[in-house]
Amino acid sequence: MFTLIGDIVGSRKITDRAAAQQAIGAALNRVNETIDTAQPLEPTLGDEVQGGFTTVGDATLAALLINLELSPDIEMRFGLGKGDVTVHDSSRHPLLQDGPGWWTAREAIGTLKGRHGTWYVGPSEENPSPALVNAFLLARDALVARLSDRQQRMLLLSFQGRLQREIATAEKISQSAVSQAFARGVRAAHDAQLTFGKA
Repeated sequence: MFTLIGDIVGSRKITDRAAAQQAIGAALNRVNETIDTAQPLEPTLGDEVQGGFTTVGDATLAALLINLELSPDIEMRFGLGKGDVTVHDSSRHPLLQDGPGWWTAREAIGTLKGRHGTWYVGPSEENPSPALVNAFLLARDALVARLSDRQQRMLLLSFQGRLQREIATAEKISQSAVSQAFARGVRAAHDAQLTFGKA
């Protein structure tokens, strides 16, 4: 299983913590409805979230969708690990996870050391290798960071299956403006994630 652990960037600067936790919970519910999970995404202790996925593509997409759902008010960093995960008490929520999958995700988020983004720690002999996964994540996150708030909303809508004319209606702009936004980075970020998910 691919375990994903996320925590809030700059959590101490958040003034309305209750509103932030509500927003995070709602975002996780929407992502759970979008992506098949091995363990549903859920808030855990402090400012963290966690979930489990059967593919690295789904796990990396989940990290991206959570940040797009929360943008621009809240940003999360993510650690991604691979390995067996033991749940000691399935009736307890948040789930109490243990095992190599959880440990490597914890190691990955520790590797970021306060930086933004997503990082993967997994077996070096795996395909794709951790080096290739992290190269993709660095490039993808850089692409998304260059997008404006409106372009990030367009990217989220495109992952939800909306057509460009529907995105134009949602954003109250012309379809030509949407097309230009896609040409200036939205399509590249969208296609990079989908292509990686098929690897």
